[in-house]
Amino acid sequence: MSAFLTIAIVVTLLGVSAICSGLNVALMSLQLKDLQHKTNAGNLQAKKVLPLRRNTHLTLAAILLTNVAAMSTTSLVLESALSGLLAGIITTLLMVTFGEIFPQALFSRKALVYCARLALVMRFMIVLMYPIAKPLQLLLDRLFTKEQVSLQTRQELGVMITEHLGSNVSELDDDEVEIIRGALQLSEKRVREIMTPIKQVYWVTPKTELTHEKIDEIKKIGRSRIPVFNKERTHCHGLLLMKDLVNMDFDDETYTVQDLNLHYVQPIGSMTALDTLLRRFISTGTHLLPIEKDNRIVGIVTIEDVIEEIVGHEIEDETDRRNTKPTTA
Repeated sequence: MSAFLTIAIVVTLLGVSAICSGLNVALMSLQLKDLQHKTNAGNLQAKKVLPLRRNTHLTLAAILLTNVAAMSTTSLVLESALSGLLAGIITTLLMVTFGEIFPQALFSRKALVYCARLALVMRFMIVLMYPIAKPLQLLLDRLFTKEQVSLQTRQELGVMITEHLGSNVSELDDDEVEIIRGALQLSEKRVREIMTPIKQVYWVTPKTELTHEKIDEIKKIGRSRIPVFNKERTHCHGLLLMKDLVNMDFDDETYTVQDLNLHYVQPIGSMTALDTLLRRFISTGTHLLPIEKDNRIVGIVTIEDVIEEIVGHEIEDETDRRNTKPTTA
């Protein structure tokens, strides 16, 4: 065998071994759940790789068998041209350097990209090694159970999302990152942390008379919903909506709060988690809930308070900029 042909065969076998070694590391570094998510999101590269990664044992056996065959053939080719010891040394150096270290370092940087580009090569290896790879797959399937899908904790998800802040390659802008982080923390926060204390709440009693002065006072406060409590603040009679007062004639008649149609709301505990609170707002269709502790009303919370926790910023409207003192009546 000529020297040129020997070198050509050795280079070809090194290339095969390098591809197998790189694919082995790259394929096993891909998480099955992550590939499923990307496939569902329309990622074409993940769609190519997912079947191969899902059938891990068959693909792995085919890749390793092909790699071992390439390494063994390289050793035999060099041994025919060189002495046995020298052929072993050269084969070891070539395979370790160019067949293992370099390709693994390269493929691990962009595992999905290389696996997708070489998906057809992996399928060819499976077909080529199928008579041996298939029995190995069946044996491995019996010996080892399927991979357990591991889900990230809330803290891990928060760290992953935070990594997108300030990144030039992220598809998420800073506002989206803040919203996702805020949503992840909802179950860890309690209503008492975001509620408005009762000292800062404008509320009325069922016997409060709605005179012109009282209506002007309510208008000045600038609230669209006024909670109605008894004087001891042990019971919530409902909410008085300002829109219900628009068409009422206060010139000819005098009304008290209990004469009006109040909108019933049920108080919620001060230790309620914010995700539960959000579901309560959605299910009840109200935007304000009284907060109770030890059978007394201690404050209120609005859906705006929850949204502020999610977006990470205070939401101010025109009336929030007014300096008013809370009043009870």
